[in-house]
Amino acid sequence: MVAKNAATDDRVASDGSAYALRVSAFYAAVFLIYGFNVPYLPLWLDWRGLSDTEIAIVTAAPFFLRLAVTPAFAVAADKSGNHRLFIVGLAGIGFVAIALLNGMHGFWPILVMSLIFALTTMTIMPLTETVAIGGVRAYGLDYGRMRLWGSLTFIVIGAAGGALVARTGAQVVVPVLIAAAAVTFAASFWLPRRPQTDRGSADRGQTAGAHFSWHDVRQLIGSPMFLIFLFASGAIQGAHALFYTFGALHWASQGLTTTWTGALWAVSIAAEVALFAYSAAILRLAGPLQLLLAGGAAAVVRWLAMSFDPPLALLFPLQALHAFTYAATHLAAIHFIHRAVPQAAAGTAQALYATVAAGLMMGIATLASGPLYGAVAGGAYLAPAGLALAGLLAGLAIYRRWDGDLLWRTGVAAPASVIPTGRETADQSSH
Repeated sequence: MVAKNAATDDRVASDGSAYALRVSAFYAAVFLIYGFNVPYLPLWLDWRGLSDTEIAIVTAAPFFLRLAVTPAFAVAADKSGNHRLFIVGLAGIGFVAIALLNGMHGFWPILVMSLIFALTTMTIMPLTETVAIGGVRAYGLDYGRMRLWGSLTFIVIGAAGGALVARTGAQVVVPVLIAAAAVTFAASFWLPRRPQTDRGSADRGQTAGAHFSWHDVRQLIGSPMFLIFLFASGAIQGAHALFYTFGALHWASQGLTTTWTGALWAVSIAAEVALFAYSAAILRLAGPLQLLLAGGAAAVVRWLAMSFDPPLALLFPLQALHAFTYAATHLAAIHFIHRAVPQAAAGTAQALYATVAAGLMMGIATLASGPLYGAVAGGAYLAPAGLALAGLLAGLAIYRRWDGDLLWRTGVAAPASVIPTGRETADQSSH
């Protein structure tokens, strides 16, 4: 019996390692797109002759349209139970769209193709998070160790892409994105299916391979706790909008060279990678809501300090706070969904988090950042500090009310002895 159990454990460990490798590879592939698209596509749009207003529309429109598109695909994926199939399909559509974009001229054709490309790549991410969390549930994998490969790829492609664009010009941007989309499409076929056997479900009162139901969707969008969580995480994430849009420009107006700007960005992403690398150890010490509160508090400090136009020496530790303002907040959101939402609605929950945090809140904050920065320059960082404070207070409200258990029950209830009864402990949060 001991030998049989040992063999089973070895098989599970082997299956888990293979699962983690394939998910990590896909994160790396899809971030080839993100790392090049975000900073450099506007340069291609300008090279194609679009006006500043048209470029802003092409850039901002996906943030709002994804509010309908991404949850719709997530609900369909949850209903089918085959998230990998949807990822493969979306990656293929995205590849075709970016290939067609390369031959487009004029605002409307470019807008249509760029929207299709942006919406498919944006929708892929929450579905991938659902597959990754499936590995956390089934094999006890470390989500952060899988996700960090996306951040590392973002650093590499961002730096290499800058050098490439500087040498060859903006016309190279879409051809590079075509190559990145092709790699992502190919990698999607290697992405594993979400495990049907969910060892983590038994002690959470869920059935293995839980079935989708509209009841779960209604419970999700009607849960005050989940809606407060969406606001809290979205507010803290959305507080980055001013920095993402005008941070480099403001530093340039203060006399910082592009070399220093690149170094400051590298510090922030390196801090993000470090937190993801040690996420399992961190989650043994603090649960998801503690991480959310840490992210909110760090965001208040970071953006309040930025409103005083700090010197270069202080910018580096402020950039290192990105480990909390983004990475800890994201990690908190992923694990809160893992702990609080039944498996049957996990994809829908991930999609709603993505569309609110990186969609609605980020879109609204981005639109507001233009007039604010134009009026008061660096003083505009007081607004994101206030937004982060609102997220922190919302996080405190959840912390006081959530007991660490599922927000609702689905399928067969677990025995009372295994249902948590108090606020989650650090050990429970690392489940």
